[in-house]
Amino acid sequence: MEQFDLGIIGGGPAGYTAALRAASLGQKVVLFEKESIGGVCLNKGCIPTKSILHASELFKKIQACSDCGISVQNIELDYSKIVERKNNIIEKLKKGIELALKNAKVTVVRAEATIKSATEIIDSNGVNYEVKKLICAVGSSPKTVKGLEFDHKFILSSDDILNLTDLPKSILIVGSGAIGIEWTRIFSNFGVETTIVELAQHLLPLADTEVSKRVERIFKTNKIKFYTSTSVDKIDDNKVTLSNGEIIEPELILAAIGRQPNDVEKLDGVKYIGDVSGEIQLAHYAIKQAVEEVENIEFRKDLVPSVVYGSPEIAWVGKREQDLDGEDFKKSNILVSALGKSHCDNETEGFIKILSQNNKIVGAHIVSAEASALIQQIVIAMQNDISVDELKKTCFAHPTYSEGIFECLFR
Repeated sequence: MEQFDLGIIGGGPAGYTAALRAASLGQKVVLFEKESIGGVCLNKGCIPTKSILHASELFKKIQACSDCGISVQNIELDYSKIVERKNNIIEKLKKGIELALKNAKVTVVRAEATIKSATEIIDSNGVNYEVKKLICAVGSSPKTVKGLEFDHKFILSSDDILNLTDLPKSILIVGSGAIGIEWTRIFSNFGVETTIVELAQHLLPLADTEVSKRVERIFKTNKIKFYTSTSVDKIDDNKVTLSNGEIIEPELILAAIGRQPNDVEKLDGVKYIGDVSGEIQLAHYAIKQAVEEVENIEFRKDLVPSVVYGSPEIAWVGKREQDLDGEDFKKSNILVSALGKSHCDNETEGFIKILSQNNKIVGAHIVSAEASALIQQIVIAMQNDISVDELKKTCFAHPTYSEGIFECLFR
């Protein structure tokens, strides 16, 4: 029986990060992956979705580029080429990770693994492996609810939607988390008749309420139909009746109601990280869990940024305004349209909002181009306990979106 310092089941962001970090410390590592290296994030989530989203945003911007004095005629959309590019990106990045694992001398076993104990693993070929430490990072799967069970033809999961080679004429998206919002943007950008349904009072319910209301305003401006405080009542012969009495006949339904940890038996002595841990389901959270577990580098779990992609991007970290109800706090707010860069880029939609208490930032909420980069500046300030007054001393370049943070602090 071959012996290893560390055994890892699952080759997603949590698994391959743990493998690479442990190998860099001189540990002998074995990594089991029954499907594709890269996990959900690379193969069925973050990367493929952002690739298609980028194409949809580009398609929309080309149609509106006459505002910049550029005339483009006879624009053609070939969705199969967009899917082909998406697949090529996945393969390129996957090969990069595989090469990194090979160069790090990580033993990669392409087989299903079963945990016999906290120190023993057996693969589907009957081979046993002995490990000093075991990490389980087997990820998650699309969540389903009664009445919206996936048939993979009419009712699709977030995995299924990536396999489309042609765009539908119409689609109903159930759920307005990051997955639902991003696919709503994708389809509407491509001219698909798109309707989104959310059970909560507002779209993007995990966000600050002011962010949610801005998303709703943007959708109204873009003539995207949405229903809040609404659920799917019944589906009969591809005819969907909503709880508010509305009847919709979409060509497809995307049930984007989140993901659930894959079902595994939790054993003492085994460390569970990534989506399967049942904690925050974000790739960057999984990566930090892996680094913490292997290298004992702690991170603040209350300062994990969230990002929703598209135009404009949406990002937040820390406390929301509704979380501070009844407490003393200061709200600083600036419209993105106050920034010269936004006008140059035709990206004037959105705002930057910073919440502070006792001269320290406790939350930030951004709807803006480059919000995914802007929020990281706030995270660094919060992580290092930098006061608002100290942050005001920082010189921000002009013209940028970043200077919006500086300007916001003085509001």
